[in-house]
Parts: sequence; structure tokens; C-alpha cells
Amino acid sequence: MKLAPRFAPGAAGNLFSPVEHGPHEHVDVLAERGDLTIERIVSMAHASPAGFWYDSPRDEWVVLLTGAAALEFEHDAARHEMRAGDYLLIEAHRRHRVAWTHPDQPTVWLAVHYSAEVDKAPDDRR
Repeated sequence: MKLAPRFAPGAAGNLFSPVEHGPHEHVDVLAERGDLTIERIVSMAHASPAGFWYDSPRDEWVVLLTGAAALEFEHDAARHEMRAGDYLLIEAHRRHRVAWTHPDQPTVWLAVHYSAEVDKAPDDRR
């Protein structure tokens, strides 16, 4: 497994370790292998810039571990509010943004990014 430089084989950590809060989300790449990436994202009073949309070529499964947040999806007027324990699959190229995260406590996400090709049977990947 290819790991981020600060993580070595056999390394351990805690998903709830505190981070210094700044104007941007804090992202730790916990593990990478092939087209699979697992990240811990810590946000506090964060929102995507106006007019900005995430547009990933990979599917993203996210679970909110602590805090609260709301996501917006392009061409969908409703906000998707999330609380601790909520999870969501965001399909590749489904444009989305963070509307807000909790202003007074860290919002900790676990994000798993993977290729949609993973869902196909081996014979269907050609």
C-alpha cells in the first residue's frame, strides 16, 4: 500500500486527533493503493468558495464522523445536510460543493475515493 510521506507501514493514528484550524480544510491522506484513496478531512466553519464545484473523475464515499455539514449539488436546489454517522456516495463527475460546516466544533469526514471501474466485474473492465 502506498502511503503518504508522514505515514509508514504499520503506522497508527487517531481519526479524531486535533489539527490547527485555518481558512482551509485540513486533509490527511491515510492510504493510497492504485485508484483507491482514503482521506481524513477536518473542517471548521468551512464552505466552498462561491461558484466553485468539486468535479472528481472518481466516485467518493464520505461519512461524517463528528460535527455537521451541508453539501450542495449542481442542478439540485436542495441542500443535503449531514450529521455525525451520515454517509453518502457521490458518483464521479457529480458536481458538488460544501455549503457549510459546523462553526464551533470540528467536522471530521472520512472520504474514500475510487474508480467507478471497481464496481464492474473483471470481464466488464475492457
